[in-house]
Amino acid sequence: MEELGRIHQLIIPLMGHKLTFNLEVILMTWIVIALLIVFGFLASRKKAILPGPLQVLGELFVAQLFGLTEEALGKKMGRTYAPLICSLFMFLLLSDWLGIIPHLEEPTKDLNTPLGLGLMGFFIAHYAGIKSKGFKEYAREYFQPIFFMMPLNLIGELAKVVSISFRLFGNIMGGSIIILVVSHLTYSVILPPFLNAFFGLFVGAIQAFVFTMLTLVYISVQVK
Repeated sequence: MEELGRIHQLIIPLMGHKLTFNLEVILMTWIVIALLIVFGFLASRKKAILPGPLQVLGELFVAQLFGLTEEALGKKMGRTYAPLICSLFMFLLLSDWLGIIPHLEEPTKDLNTPLGLGLMGFFIAHYAGIKSKGFKEYAREYFQPIFFMMPLNLIGELAKVVSISFRLFGNIMGGSIIILVVSHLTYSVILPPFLNAFFGLFVGAIQAFVFTMLTLVYISVQVK
């Protein structure tokens, strides 16, 4: 239980302020990125008509997520944003599953990771909206249906970032805490393997998919 709440930090003073970096999250994030690069390299290294297991898995991810993106945004815009949706889902999925491996932690267990991805999706969605509609039409929508609704519409847009980020963070952090507490109470014998399978594999996959699809929906709402 002593590991609960322990954070390894790097603090750098800068112009009278302190920049604080969570070293574990940075390391785990780079592990996820490295694994994705290796997977991409191995899956595409020897492409063949009769594909190997890694090529099949890679094509499955790409085909399904490209299809979902094209359904939501149309064929032209789908090809533009499908690589983002595909890479976002694979990054989140592997991040959520990383905690299953002993001595590794999920990067999404730190609020900075889902919040950063939520902000990224927010800015991309609004950029896509401005590019698709033009700034004048984009700004006019904030004053619908009546002009004094603008503050509420603005708060509603900002609330999307909070909602999508805290949903992912809360589920992953909550699952980790439950596994840690139960492991301590049962001496890591009875329930933890099943809890790891449930929270790590099942809940992790669901939350990665939900976060990705919400990002896709936010983009779709802005461009239509």
